[in-house]
Amino acid sequence: MPQLMKKVYLLLTLISVSVFSQKKFDNIQSEKLGEERRITIGLPASYEANPEKKYPVLYLLDGDYLFDPFSGAASYGSYWGDLPEMIIIGVHQNKDEERYNDTTIDQNTGLPFEKGAEFFEFIGAELLPYIEKKYRTAPFKIIAGHDVTASFINFYLYKEQPLFNAYICLSPELAPKMEVRVPEKFAKVTEPFFYYLSAADGDIKKIKEPIEKLDSNIRIANNPLVNYKYDVFKNTSHYTEVLHSIPSALYQIFEVYRPINSAEFNEKIAILESGYADYLENKYNVMSKVLGVQIPVRMSDFKVIENIILKKNAYDELGKMAEIGNVNYPKAMLGEYELGLMYEKMGDPKRASKKYQNASQMEPIGDLNKDLMYEKIDEMNTLAKKTK
Repeated sequence: MPQLMKKVYLLLTLISVSVFSQKKFDNIQSEKLGEERRITIGLPASYEANPEKKYPVLYLLDGDYLFDPFSGAASYGSYWGDLPEMIIIGVHQNKDEERYNDTTIDQNTGLPFEKGAEFFEFIGAELLPYIEKKYRTAPFKIIAGHDVTASFINFYLYKEQPLFNAYICLSPELAPKMEVRVPEKFAKVTEPFFYYLSAADGDIKKIKEPIEKLDSNIRIANNPLVNYKYDVFKNTSHYTEVLHSIPSALYQIFEVYRPINSAEFNEKIAILESGYADYLENKYNVMSKVLGVQIPVRMSDFKVIENIILKKNAYDELGKMAEIGNVNYPKAMLGEYELGLMYEKMGDPKRASKKYQNASQMEPIGDLNKDLMYEKIDEMNTLAKKTK
């Protein structure tokens, strides 16, 4: 392993140990495999402190060496608020013989065969129910693998109802016909779905060519419900590209979770002629309904939308902002303040004063407090007298 990769790997390991403080091991007795299988479990640091909270789950094949870099990247992203906390499950396949037995396929049919078929059933029929029963899991499930295991995870796409919501395929050594079957499945997808594919420019021709065909066929399928990304990393090998891919994949899948940044604002919000409040509401609805992540609207996102509404003179949208504020912060003064701001901007200081008065009796939030409300009340009352 190159020296630089060792240093990066060590850094990610240290991050994962500190933030995923509840990293532990378990053994599952599998009837499908006829043996015990060891797994690594990473619970978020907040898991015990939030007994009602549910978390997306990331399942890792090749968990022996993928667990630490994935948990490190996830921890780093969640620390900065760019990624949600998640439960990470690493499946041990630490012997080459075991790893290749687990991914056995029939070369004629291109499907799991013998031990591979048993391992396929172990993941879907035993591991997932075990984790979902034992831990507080959100419905959103991700699966990742590298090389032969990256290929293997695609078999769960072949099911009539795909077992996972997102797939991370790192330099997959694709099974026969997979470059055709996967895109055919994508064409039929009816729910939002995530797929990440990567390769190294140093991958051998045997691996790289089928990946390129798969990428081309996915683009031809062109289903807007499939959130797809393909990365080819320069100056990387079959193994070093993994450390480049992991953050790229996680940030792709959870892009909508991130707080509004300058790129999102310029490319998606500033170009709108109206519907700014609807954009904010939809962003958090997607988090909830697609990703299974339940969080209140961030005040930073709320202020971004409020500011552009004011800049664009779209004052009627402040009423919708008030609704969003009341749903997310029912005890706070946010909703009443937005109504006061709406009436103020629309030239009705009397009604604005009343809303600011209501807000002053509620809980402060962000930069909104009682002193500000009293200032607004005085300002509106003075304005109302001048306009009589």
